[in-house]
Amino acid sequence: MLPKFLTHGGPMIWVILFASAVAVAVFIERVLHYHRAQINSMEFLNGVRNVLKRENLVEALSICDATPGPVARLVKVAILNRDRGRDGVREALEEAGLVEVPPLEEKLNLLATIAQIAPLLGLLGTALGFIRVFSQLEGQGTLATVQQFSGGVWEALICTAAGLAVAIPCYAGYNYLVSRVNAIVLDMEKAATEIVNIVTELPKPA
Repeated sequence: MLPKFLTHGGPMIWVILFASAVAVAVFIERVLHYHRAQINSMEFLNGVRNVLKRENLVEALSICDATPGPVARLVKVAILNRDRGRDGVREALEEAGLVEVPPLEEKLNLLATIAQIAPLLGLLGTALGFIRVFSQLEGQGTLATVQQFSGGVWEALICTAAGLAVAIPCYAGYNYLVSRVNAIVLDMEKAATEIVNIVTELPKPA
């Protein structure tokens, strides 16, 4: 069935397939990225708190460096700015958060764009298919047979279906990735609040 679709889908089917391949690559890359970025923030903070209670700042920083994800990097920023007081630590965390969020949202716009334009690509393929049909009808007149213009109808229907088949999972995938980003950002906010309390309770460096 697939070879038949590719044969009768016209030139636009290849554009739609390319868009779908890009969407799949982006989705897989983002899922892997978010999997690495999201950690058990409470467990991580408890470990850092225990180390800081022993006033072992070097080990706490080493734990942050060894842990992937934006939460660990925010905690490291808070530890490094602990001597600035509560307001100073919060300000440093806000600045660090502004740096951490854009990489999380990277490439999501591309997936959303594919979800939006895939039906339009299908519609364009449909229009081209019907243009082909009417061109053949005009050339053959009343002598035209179903077989002579069935190719154009095939092209129109296949492109419409392909455009929707790409757009629907792309849109669902985009919403799923956005929910993952929101979950990570929420973890960052909770961790930032917690680490402010932790580092401001430490004795200030001499």
